[in-house]
Amino acid sequence: MAAVKIGRSALSGLLRKSTTFKTPVACRLSTVALRQKFNTINVAFKTYSTPNLQNGGQNISVRNYSHGPPLTLELIKSRVLLVLQLYDKINPDKLSVESHFMNDLGLDSLDHVEVIMAMEDEFGFEIPDGDAERLVRPKDIIQYIADKEDVYE
Repeated sequence: MAAVKIGRSALSGLLRKSTTFKTPVACRLSTVALRQKFNTINVAFKTYSTPNLQNGGQNISVRNYSHGPPLTLELIKSRVLLVLQLYDKINPDKLSVESHFMNDLGLDSLDHVEVIMAMEDEFGFEIPDGDAERLVRPKDIIQYIADKEDVYE
């Protein structure tokens, strides 16, 4: 019953009495006002339609996080090597954790920048240029990402 009253009061601003027409006329509201009214109705509906509250029980809130599984060094290593194997200028047969991008794999500086950008896309954070210059082996990238994400094993 309380949810209905809150809903009516939230919607009361959408309709106004017209002096010339006998029927209510819809008001033009800004998107901000509409969003606020919609949020008010949603909160009231969720609050009063919770089964625990209807039965007189306690309301228990659960917070869902949208984050992936926790990173491990092995997971970071496999993701880094997968990104490097999928890079078209790297021969997967020559690729190892210890291989040097320029000396062993034959990449130039532009390819190195593209590899760093692929790692940024894969792990979702930006690597500053000063740090990127020092990442010349897959093991350096793995260690850098582990340090950034606080992964220690």
